[in-house]
Amino acid sequence: MVSEGRGHPPIVKSLVWTDEAATQTFATALADQPGLRQAVIELRGELGAGKTTLVRHLLRALGVQGRIKSPTYAVVEPYELPGLCIWHFDFYRLSDPREWEDAGFRDIFASPGLKLAEWPDKAAGYMPVADLVIKLTVRDDETRDVCLTANSPLGTSLLAAATASGGGA
Repeated sequence: MVSEGRGHPPIVKSLVWTDEAATQTFATALADQPGLRQAVIELRGELGAGKTTLVRHLLRALGVQGRIKSPTYAVVEPYELPGLCIWHFDFYRLSDPREWEDAGFRDIFASPGLKLAEWPDKAAGYMPVADLVIKLTVRDDETRDVCLTANSPLGTSLLAAATASGGGA
């Protein structure tokens, strides 16, 4: 199956993160990839799976200083670094498609920069196809199963580089 709008077959890789240090290692490896600056990344998983923890480690590795807030209530938290705009979305509370339009999210997704989206299913049909989808599942022993799906050449390069750089077992 080819991802809609990208003409690229999805590439899937599975990892296991045994602890938060493994999450941080992956985030650091991902942050080292120059292509990340233009990526759309979906973060999937139940409440408590570690989506926001991954984003915090990624933003720290990119150089974000100060408090990194969850955008659960604000829906989006923007961050600006020299030469890089980052938007962290949490669509958990999005209930009406008009909210997407009224908030100007279409313009944000069309602009340069890194977009990280938690609960992307709540914005289905509005978001562009993600370059990389990261699905986290908590096991009984609190380790995480991680399923990475690359939907574009950019996503493929991010997946390959981050996992080759020690970003997962």
